[in-house]
Amino acid sequence: GEEMQNHKKQSLFKTSRFQTISVCRPNLSSSNIHLNSYFLFTQDAICTLNTLQTNASALQQVRQERNHPQQQLQAMQGFLERAGLTVEELNRLNIIHVTGTKGKGSTCAFTEKILRSYGFRTGFYSSPHLVQVRERIRINGQPIGKDIFSKYFWQIYGRLEESKVDASGGTMPAYFRFLTILAFHVFLQEKVDVAVIEVGIGGAYDCTNIIRKPWVCGVASLGIDHTQILGDTIEKIAWQKGGIFKPGVPAFTVSQPEGAMAVLRDRAKEIQCPLWLCPNLDDYQTDGTALHLGLAGKHQRWNASLALQLSNSWLKRRCSPGKSSRMGQGLLFQPATSFRPSSEMMMGLANTEWPGRNQTLRNGEVTYFLDGAHTVRSMQACVDWFKGRPVCLCCSGPVARVLLFNATGDRDSAAMLKLLVPCHFDFAVFCPNITEAIVSCNADQQNFNVSVENMLTRCMDNQRSWHLHNRGVDQGGAGLLIEERLVPDNQADTLVFPCILSALQWISQGRDAVLADANKQVLAVKPNIRAKAAVLREAAQIHVLVTGSLHLVGGVLKHLSPTYSN
Repeated sequence: GEEMQNHKKQSLFKTSRFQTISVCRPNLSSSNIHLNSYFLFTQDAICTLNTLQTNASALQQVRQERNHPQQQLQAMQGFLERAGLTVEELNRLNIIHVTGTKGKGSTCAFTEKILRSYGFRTGFYSSPHLVQVRERIRINGQPIGKDIFSKYFWQIYGRLEESKVDASGGTMPAYFRFLTILAFHVFLQEKVDVAVIEVGIGGAYDCTNIIRKPWVCGVASLGIDHTQILGDTIEKIAWQKGGIFKPGVPAFTVSQPEGAMAVLRDRAKEIQCPLWLCPNLDDYQTDGTALHLGLAGKHQRWNASLALQLSNSWLKRRCSPGKSSRMGQGLLFQPATSFRPSSEMMMGLANTEWPGRNQTLRNGEVTYFLDGAHTVRSMQACVDWFKGRPVCLCCSGPVARVLLFNATGDRDSAAMLKLLVPCHFDFAVFCPNITEAIVSCNADQQNFNVSVENMLTRCMDNQRSWHLHNRGVDQGGAGLLIEERLVPDNQADTLVFPCILSALQWISQGRDAVLADANKQVLAVKPNIRAKAAVLREAAQIHVLVTGSLHLVGGVLKHLSPTYSN
């Protein structure tokens, strides 16, 4: 309305895709802005947030920072103070800090749900988001609302922007740093009883490690990932993960590879942090009743045990102040004691939901198995889960199996694809993490860090790896199945699509009513590729495994689930 127009500022931002985005934001100095007015600026807030993504021109600066990692935490503290917060204020959040290579998100989800089952008001910060950036910052298990997101976003953004003049260098924090500061601000303003904080990458120099006095720390399963940042051995990675340990603060870990465990023990001794090894989930006292987990997969049992220890340690300090200090005395590394989980703990484990991880979604005759596995170890767990899925007794005919895959960053996609070969897919389909080839206004999933050309090249490399694993012969160049001129069209047909929607529409062959929606534009498919889909049209059921990237899983959920499409 006209009143709102009087409170807008117009800012222009240049993106790495050579597009100019016009962003409107409210003048926060005005006292006439009502809370519900911020709802109108949610999309503008997300577009502005996207300008903080590290574009190609800034990557060199990021690489230089890695040579001086301690400066990253110093810079983070400077940004925090410019945003009007102090590290001392973070102590009021009663933080549970969790790192790991595989399972840290699930561990946080279990822990948050357990403490919420006790009636505590919880904050939960995680990454990445599947569909909407607001998923990263949760209050009582739910992503913060659009109005709350807009209100606090512009508060923090305004403070940082206005302080650029006084700050040396006059910079704004990068995307993840900004969201971390925003999460802390939200949790403080919303007065949560506990904040469960998932580390972004590593631990020692991750921007979440600005936390000085967490109540308890956790290290989930370790493996090889983010080697360019953390190192190329399990020992180097373990050193980084152990960097979240704090003097006298109890920490828990699960069974780790021998080299990784030795490093964690040394880090705990160096920092004077009492480190405890979680027992197997079967060791907890339940009168013979097996603990039921809301998350599928055998690997979740270790995550659940870690969550039980983290929540139990937090509850002891909450209910018995001073008791946690006595835990730091004596041995620095020892087995954690199993105990009888309370009814709240058992209910929390059973009711935990964590979308995109071992998730099954059935839309009519098409069933989707969604798992954002993106390391070799997590992919093996994904394969075990997919192969061990229960047989559908209601299916009276053949089942077609389709792999929808993408991998990003420095992940070893060839090794992950090799693990998927024994699943015996009828089709392997590859696409970039682009929701739709047709430009839409879904700013939450815009990524300015990687060009479209690089995304498509990666997909075609993955397609060649699949052929090598399955046939031992490189089938040559990979062209797109869609009649669009995004790449040269003079190469052989392969199962590579330009976007997630086009891949899903081909896979489902009109048998998923959600994807057959008239509002979803269908791109033309070449006749010879349409003929190849006869197997999909004739099968009684279509089972689709979506894996390799959480961003891919998020793009799929946006199209399949009303919860995410709105």
